[in-house]
Amino acid sequence: MTTDGLARRGHLTTPHGVVDTPAFMPVGTQGAVKAMRQEDLVGIGAEIILGNTYHLFLRPGDELIARRGGLHRFIGWHRPILTDSGGYQVFSLSGRRAIREEGAEFRSHIDGTSHLLTPERTVDIQARLGSDIAMVFDECLEYPATPDAAAASMRRSVRWAERCRARLSAIREGAVDGVAVSNPGQAQFGIVQGGVHDALRLESADATVHVGFEGYAIGGLSVGEPPDVMYQVAGLVAARLPTDRPRYLMGAGTPLDLVEAVARGIDMFDCVLPTRNARNGQLFTSQGKVNIRNARHAEDDGPLDPACRCYTCRHHSRAYLRHLFMAGEMTAAALNTLHNLTFYLDTMSRIRDAIAFRTFETFRREFVRSMDPDAVRA
Repeated sequence: MTTDGLARRGHLTTPHGVVDTPAFMPVGTQGAVKAMRQEDLVGIGAEIILGNTYHLFLRPGDELIARRGGLHRFIGWHRPILTDSGGYQVFSLSGRRAIREEGAEFRSHIDGTSHLLTPERTVDIQARLGSDIAMVFDECLEYPATPDAAAASMRRSVRWAERCRARLSAIREGAVDGVAVSNPGQAQFGIVQGGVHDALRLESADATVHVGFEGYAIGGLSVGEPPDVMYQVAGLVAARLPTDRPRYLMGAGTPLDLVEAVARGIDMFDCVLPTRNARNGQLFTSQGKVNIRNARHAEDDGPLDPACRCYTCRHHSRAYLRHLFMAGEMTAAALNTLHNLTFYLDTMSRIRDAIAFRTFETFRREFVRSMDPDAVRA
């Protein structure tokens, strides 16, 4: 591992390949990164993608995927995959779910059927999917949450983490009937919760590390709190986690979030922002965000971003991209998504190079200035 201040550059070894960190994971919730083919993802340098237990459990079903040889074979992606446990999706269901000690009972957003997700069941599902990294089941609270609510939720998440670890150990020992393991080398990450309350975050970090996992995630952020609060909590927790295990900030975020979190010792990220914003015409460039719907782009023959290497920027003008978007062409989503994900992955590559050359702080300040000239970071 190479460090520059708190920023870390390393390698995460999985059964399906090595991931260079810091790393960004494109979100393929239902086994597909929206508007992208697998070969496009490989071409722009994606080393790992994220899938979701909740969605794949509901459709097409984890047992069907297991019969197809596991998630990698089913979707034709032969590099690493991380699967979220579904905790955030259950959180987002709001009025369609109830949380109790056993687990989370919810109604499917597809057909309204009732389901119970327990820590044990999420481990079983992810074992059948065969992801390289499986997340424990946790409870994610909305922001703001009172200290009492955050404490109760956090301690429940710790108890669920203990149950997840025990279940995976039993599966590894062959003691669970009916669970077809698609990836014997699957790692499991614990998740630190506690809202924005420092004492609760530290309690959660210590308890989760005590359980013992191959890696650790920071959950329950990027849910509405101010960016500076997110950075403070992420830095506090990262400093409490083992230095020899990967640290994953779940669900964050903007390009600035990635750089600022790396500066505080975070190694892994995922977010729907680059793909969702692409479909809405919001594009990230080296000069800041571009709204391709804006009329000023209608006769602009220049590329979206002259500094970008992606197919979109090398072959198409802003005028054409605006035309596609305004006409509702599917190609607009594909070209915009290709660009946004390239921007994110290239940003991570530049971060890794800066750490290697120990110029990360210079890179950070220049990047913040280019993305947000008015921003002032500590």
